[in-house]
Amino acid sequence: MLVETRLHGALADAPEVAERQEAAGYAGTFSRESDSDPFLPLALAAGRTERIELGTSVTVAFARSPMTLAYTVHELQALTGGRFVLGLGTQVRGHIVRRFSMGWDAPVARMRDYLDALRAIWSSWREDTPLHHEGQYYTHTLMTPEFVPRAHDHPDPPVLLAAVGPAMTELACAQADGLLVHPFSGPDYLREATRPRIEENLARNGRSLDAFRIAGSVMVATGRDEAELAESVEALRARVAFYGSTPAYRPVLAHHGWGDLADRLHALSKTERTGRWEEMARLVPDEVVHTIGVVAEPDALAARIAERYTGLLDRISLNNAGKIPSHLLDAISAQLR
Repeated sequence: MLVETRLHGALADAPEVAERQEAAGYAGTFSRESDSDPFLPLALAAGRTERIELGTSVTVAFARSPMTLAYTVHELQALTGGRFVLGLGTQVRGHIVRRFSMGWDAPVARMRDYLDALRAIWSSWREDTPLHHEGQYYTHTLMTPEFVPRAHDHPDPPVLLAAVGPAMTELACAQADGLLVHPFSGPDYLREATRPRIEENLARNGRSLDAFRIAGSVMVATGRDEAELAESVEALRARVAFYGSTPAYRPVLAHHGWGDLADRLHALSKTERTGRWEEMARLVPDEVVHTIGVVAEPDALAARIAERYTGLLDRISLNNAGKIPSHLLDAISAQLR
C-alpha cells in the first residue's frame, strides 16, 4: 500500500512543502479545490521535486469547461515531466449552481460526456487530427493550429474519478483510470459496497483490477496526550457531521442503519439557527465516529489503519481532524509504508 499526502499551506510555501514530502518518501502529494486554486501549488512544486506524483484530489470538473481543463492539465503534465495525476469530482448541486454559477443536471451523464470530451481534445492534439466531439452536454469542434499547445513526450495523465454511489462508481470503472474513495466511506462501506461494485463493473467492462487505481484518504483522530486526543476526536465528530449532512453521502450512513441520523443532520444543515454546526456534531454518537474514522494514539494509529484498510485501498493518505503537527503525521505515515 503506497502512502500519499496533501499539498497544504500557503501558495508560496508549496515548493518547500512538496520537496519535504518527497524527501519523506511519500508516493504522491495532492492539492484540493476548496478555498483556493488547485493547480497553482502543483505548478510551483514541480520545479522542486523529481519523483513524487503531483495531482489534484479533487478538481471540480463542472466548475470549468473540458477545454479549459485540457489546456491546464496538458501544461502540468509537461511541467511535472509526466508525474501529474488528475483527480476529478462533481461537487454537489448547491456549490456548482450557487458558488460557481454553472449548470447542474444528471451529474453522472454529464461526467461521462466530460470525460469523453477531455480525451477527444487530448487525442486531437496528440494525433494532430481534427477535433470533433458532439456530446449531450459538451461540443468541441474547433481547433485551429495556432491554438494547439506545444507537444510533449508524456502520455495523457491518469484520470481518477471521485465516487461514493453506485452510478458514479460504475462510470469510473468504465472510463477512468481509477477511483478516489471519499474519506467518509469508512472501511466497512468500502469492503461491503464499494469494492464489490468495482470488481463487478471492471469485469463487465473487460478491465483488470491490477490496472485500476483505488486511492483514498482516511479520517483519523490522534493526539500526544489525553487532551489533544479528545480535541482531535471532537474535530473528527464535527467533520463526520458535516459530511453526513450531505444527501450524496447518505448511502454510507444508511448502509450502517443510520439513515435517520443522515436525515436529521441534513435538516439541521438547512436551518439558519446560530450554532447549528455545533448542534449537528452533538448528534453524532461515538459509534459513528469510530466506524467512519480511525481513532488511536500515535503509536497505535498506523497498525489500526493497516488492519482496517489493507486490501481495500492501493494508495492511502491521512485526513487528520485536529491540530496534529505535520512531523507526527509523517512519522505515522512512514509506518504504513
